[in-house]
Amino acid sequence: MDHRKVAERVIKDVGRDNIIAGAHCATRLRLVLKDDSKVNQKALDNDPDVKGTFKTNGQYQVIIGPGDVNDVYDEFIKITGLKELSTDDLKKVAAEGQKKNPVMDFIKLLSDIFVPIIPALVAGGLLMALNNFLTSPGLFGPKSVVQMAPNIAGMSEMIQVMSAAPFIFMPILVGMSAAKRFGANQFLGATIGMIMTTPGLQGANHFWNIFGLHVAQTNYQYQVIPVLVAVWVLSILEKFFHKHLPSAVDFTFTPLLSIMITGFLTFTIIGPVFKGVSDAITNAIVWLYNTTGAFGMGIFGLTYSAIVTTGLHQSFPAVETQLLAAFAKNPASSGDFIFVTACMANVAQGAATFAVYFLTKNEKMKGLASSSGVSALLGITEPALFGVNLKYKFPFFCALIGSGVAAAFAGFTHVTAAALGSAGFLGFLSIYPKTIPMWIVSVLISFAVAFILTYVYGKGHLKEEVAEQEELSLKDEIIVSPVNGTPESLTKVNDQVFSAKLMGDGAAVIPSDGTIYSPVNGTVTIVYETKHAYGIKSDNGAEVLIHIGLDTVNLKGEHFESFVKQGQRVEKGDKLGSVDLDAVKKAGYDTTVMVVITNTPNYANVQRITDAGDKHGDKLIAVTAHE
Repeated sequence: MDHRKVAERVIKDVGRDNIIAGAHCATRLRLVLKDDSKVNQKALDNDPDVKGTFKTNGQYQVIIGPGDVNDVYDEFIKITGLKELSTDDLKKVAAEGQKKNPVMDFIKLLSDIFVPIIPALVAGGLLMALNNFLTSPGLFGPKSVVQMAPNIAGMSEMIQVMSAAPFIFMPILVGMSAAKRFGANQFLGATIGMIMTTPGLQGANHFWNIFGLHVAQTNYQYQVIPVLVAVWVLSILEKFFHKHLPSAVDFTFTPLLSIMITGFLTFTIIGPVFKGVSDAITNAIVWLYNTTGAFGMGIFGLTYSAIVTTGLHQSFPAVETQLLAAFAKNPASSGDFIFVTACMANVAQGAATFAVYFLTKNEKMKGLASSSGVSALLGITEPALFGVNLKYKFPFFCALIGSGVAAAFAGFTHVTAAALGSAGFLGFLSIYPKTIPMWIVSVLISFAVAFILTYVYGKGHLKEEVAEQEELSLKDEIIVSPVNGTPESLTKVNDQVFSAKLMGDGAAVIPSDGTIYSPVNGTVTIVYETKHAYGIKSDNGAEVLIHIGLDTVNLKGEHFESFVKQGQRVEKGDKLGSVDLDAVKKAGYDTTVMVVITNTPNYANVQRITDAGDKHGDKLIAVTAHE
């Protein structure tokens, strides 16, 4: 690679006068631009030395690859005359250039609160679906499973208790999560949720007489909005008392006064007012669903993936928790139709991506399409959306049509979800049992329409330049794990470059200790100054990147130690370096170790070994050369 020419081409394609600042990490150039629309995206997509591009958090990122990105960045700085920046410095520059969006800030707030509690709601919802399966007549005959097998009635009742608990006591879950987000003590937030759901409350028809004021003993089980507001008030009071009370009494009186005042305000003002708001919002959503029916679901399905590209879908869990709570309270209600629509949309995007796989002759795009297509069918669409479908545009719109048609059919047949879960092919686990057959038909419609439209249209309209593949002498090889820990799919890594496999295919490992070993026999091609990543070229031709943690380049080598140098010969199992996992976690970083075959396009197949062990030296990745 001619690093100066690559830098010149990148500068030309993004626009010299369009660049505000630039930095780099282990694999990519990170740029802050004045106007992203001025980028010559087609030229960058066709650049043989650029492995991909994407935009996130105000940064335009150009993937160059380990080793080369350092030299390209040096040339970039020389040509532009810009000041060298760290990735932390660049984040500040990017943040300064972004306008504050109150709507998106509010959506992020909701996402931060509700995403952590989703596992509890998924567990409760799936247990509810299992109990519905056991108690619903008409699934296997006129009688329910419990009626046909009375000896499992006790188990069914136990499952019912377990399934209801997360929804009945949802204010406790929300209270704890909201307190963390608002900067209050999490256990005080949980306490407010407990106060609002305590069995001692006798209901809205019973009152406390407080100096002549009649305060209703309303129980706020299943509620979300009242506890959100209550914990927000708690956070303000707690911060106020921490600031103004002397340290001698702060520990005792801050929790006492915060809980007592918040509790009183909750039962007198916050609860009654915002319970009405919550009920009105839920009723309005259900009314809209019941009124618009299949037509409304079709429109929602037609726009769902477009909503995902804006990030607005992050607010949906807040609405879905209300719908699921209402369903848990009364199974005759509508249930979660948003989840049903999400399933249709994700499957459609996956189908369109698979159509691109069959249409394209670009091996790099084939690899990305196959991996991101599977990811989309399992409910994670960002790699398919941003890595494939939006690049070609028409697959994205064909998928919207498929999603709209399928969602309309689902609405017409009253398909509903009883739980949250994986919004894709595995979504049937969350669907109300009686509607599973029609859910399956809806998903098949979504896949078929999106795939056929994309393939037929793409036959005459797909245009791309196919880069010639370098002929290399490669051999089949097994790459072993470089660290003790639990193997994972790259698609589960919380970084778009790795999860979309833009750097190449491979695997991830959740490390259980911090010693890093060589996964192959070969030569160390690069050791980063920050000691968080290594490049090794194996004797059989595999180019292996070992990246320790996400964004750990920002630690600038702190908590890392390296035992090897560039150009050094290593054998499988030799120690490359070490990392203090606890210190890195304490600093707020994800410690997942990524093992990526960066020359994946040169192989016939690169595949993670799914039954891999949890010790370093265990088989992790199989690479297969072309015949």
